[in-house]
Amino acid sequence: MGRFFASLFGQVVVALAAGIVLGMVWPDFAVALKPLGDVFIKLIKMVVAPLVFGVVVHGIVGAGDLRKVGRVGLKALIYFEVVTTIALALGLVLAYLFAPGHGMNIDPATLDAKSLAGYTERVGQVTGTVDFLMKLVPTTFVDAFAKGDILQVLILAILFGAGLSLLGERGQPLADGLERITEVLFKIVGFIVRLAPLGVLGAVAFTVGKYGIVSLKQLSMLVVLFYAGVAFFVLVVLGGILRLAGFSIFKLLAYLREELTVVAGTASSDCVLPQVMRKLERLGIKDSTVGLVIPTGYSFNLDAFSLYLTLATVFIAQATNTDLSFGHLMLILGIALLTSKGAHGVPGSAIVVLAATLSAVPEIPVIGLVLVLSVDWFVGIARALGNLIGNCVATVVIAAWEGDIDRAQARRILDGEPATDMAVILDAPIPHPQSA
Repeated sequence: MGRFFASLFGQVVVALAAGIVLGMVWPDFAVALKPLGDVFIKLIKMVVAPLVFGVVVHGIVGAGDLRKVGRVGLKALIYFEVVTTIALALGLVLAYLFAPGHGMNIDPATLDAKSLAGYTERVGQVTGTVDFLMKLVPTTFVDAFAKGDILQVLILAILFGAGLSLLGERGQPLADGLERITEVLFKIVGFIVRLAPLGVLGAVAFTVGKYGIVSLKQLSMLVVLFYAGVAFFVLVVLGGILRLAGFSIFKLLAYLREELTVVAGTASSDCVLPQVMRKLERLGIKDSTVGLVIPTGYSFNLDAFSLYLTLATVFIAQATNTDLSFGHLMLILGIALLTSKGAHGVPGSAIVVLAATLSAVPEIPVIGLVLVLSVDWFVGIARALGNLIGNCVATVVIAAWEGDIDRAQARRILDGEPATDMAVILDAPIPHPQSA
């Protein structure tokens, strides 16, 4: 028992339980703890952009063959599109099989639009393929890091890594310097991660204190259905894909238990990005593959978010008695494929992207978004968990297809032989691509 409480996982679980108790017993005090969660997430985000840049550049230079890097990137994008489409389709199927919105009979004219003002103003950030492509290019080199836009940083890192690789021996001193800087950043992450229990305590206490445990009662059918849908997608769809690659989804989830617990407490997968990348490298996956797939997946492979997008869209249509034809469903599916790609990095992304999707289907009243606002934080937990698991599975699968994973090492670690405590992993040296 003492070993459990000494581990990061045990401390986060205790913080999670303590946050729920504080929120129920002393709600005013619990709400005041919100800064603990906010500061923890900000500390992690502070180092994510330079860390992703360093890992990707180091991976590309270490890989040597730029054609291989391009091949991995292309496979990743194809995989993302296929799996995202499955998630979107699953959301539509669940909505029609269980009809969570039927019987609500909501008159759109009775809904208060004031609560949507802050979200609908940002709809333009995620609509339009051209606008999305323009957003991929930062205004300046430094601007991408200042905004913390991971996709822009990734593009800069790919270009910089390719250029550095072509310099050959002349570029080696700079590559070595970037590798040392990345090691320092991982040490910094190690310090910050030790604060995870405080971050989880603050986030959970605030939520329970402000909204209460019973706040799930409203729209409970939608929430329960979404959680069940994410569980089905992870265990059956992703589990099946991972099994084809020769690995077990249950062992992978057990290996990532610390990160998943932190994500469940903060409803954000950003706060574990550095640790997840390090853990996947620890599995024996080449850092060039990890560095390309994980950051790209954070924008292009939002599996649980995609499932929620179609489920919530049809839910709003059902709740407002809006009839949808098969053509409407196909339109929703096509629009969601585009709008879901602009979700990451947009404040209030779920509501903003939902608004963008509904705007393309005029038959569904956009004001219906008010119905899902009250439970957005709760469904956000499952969205963040599903997205993170989806990206980890994608990395393992693509590495297996590409031959970029040491299967023997991965099986040893997934079977629990080496220590998996986060502090141990963050202190481990970065494996070189050729030795992984």
